[in-house]
Amino acid sequence: MGTLKDLLTSDMRTALKARDELTTSTLRMALAAIGNAEVAGKAKRELSDQEVLAVLTKEEKKRREAAAAFGDAGRAEQAARERAEGAVLDRYLPKQLPDDELADLVAGALSAGGFTDRGQMGPAMKAAQAAVAGRAEGGRVAAEVRRQLGAG
Repeated sequence: MGTLKDLLTSDMRTALKARDELTTSTLRMALAAIGNAEVAGKAKRELSDQEVLAVLTKEEKKRREAAAAFGDAGRAEQAARERAEGAVLDRYLPKQLPDDELADLVAGALSAGGFTDRGQMGPAMKAAQAAVAGRAEGGRVAAEVRRQLGAG
C-alpha cells in the first residue's frame, strides 16, 4: 500500500464494513486530525508519513491523558473508551523503546554532539530526539537527557 494515511483510510473502510464502531470512529477522528494538519498553514499540503506519525502520537497522548482525567474523576466508562481509542491508535505507532535502549541512544547522541552540561539542553534534546526518531515520548527523552547531563 502507499502511505500511512492510505493505510488508515483502508483500515477505516474495513472497520466500517465489519461494523466495528470503536475502530471506525477512532480512525475517522485520526483522519480528521491529519486533514486539519494538512490545511494548517498557508496552503494545503500532503503530510509525510513522519508527520502523520506525529499527529497520531499527539492524538494517542490526548487519549491517554483524557483516560487518566476521567479515571481520576470516577468516570470509569469514559476512561475505558479513551483507553480503547488509544489502543486502536497504538497499532499504527512504532513500538516505544525500553528504558535501557533509550539511555544508550541518548548517551550516543550526547557524546557524538559533545554535550556535557545542562546549559546545552536545547541542542542536546534536538540531537537526542533525532537519534530516538519518534520511538519514545518527548517527556521520556527529556528526562533521560536531563539525567545524563546532570550526571556528566
